[in-house]
Amino acid sequence: MFIVKRLIALLVTLFTSACAGTMKDQQDRPPLQTVDHVDLERYAGTWYEIASYPQKFQRNCTGTTATYELRADGQVNVINRCRKYTLDGRLDQAKGRARVVDPATNAKLEVSFFWPFWGDYWIIDLGPEYEYAVVGHPTREYLWILSREPAMSPELYDAILARLEAQRYDTSRLVRTVQPPIE
Repeated sequence: MFIVKRLIALLVTLFTSACAGTMKDQQDRPPLQTVDHVDLERYAGTWYEIASYPQKFQRNCTGTTATYELRADGQVNVINRCRKYTLDGRLDQAKGRARVVDPATNAKLEVSFFWPFWGDYWIIDLGPEYEYAVVGHPTREYLWILSREPAMSPELYDAILARLEAQRYDTSRLVRTVQPPIE
């Protein structure tokens, strides 16, 4: 019994320390800023993932895309697709839905792939012609750079990185996504 109590105490201490570290990190950063407005009709369609923070649910993915489709009820259908390991690998896809939580801007959404769980999906950078988008999370633990094309110019990518650094994102954590060559 003594060992079990010590193990529980150790786990509580580790969990508390981890939470305190995360809260301290959040206190040192200003709130995450979103874009002023998103026209969801223009945002709809297919986006290619250019880079992202690695996530377990995207492990071994290449050729990753996200497709958004407006629904009659005001929500958005979401289909994320990728190929496992190589661009010719097995197709993996996840279907979900998104809902707007800030109707004044449409820049803050929540996405669900597993009811009843919802995750923040904030549009924090967006091209003037909706040619690229950057999606983040208020904790800055999630980040995706998206493009309407499978490639992005180095100049645009570097400009996005500079804006992300200004938002206090750690851009060294970004991993480029392998996409098929433009034909």
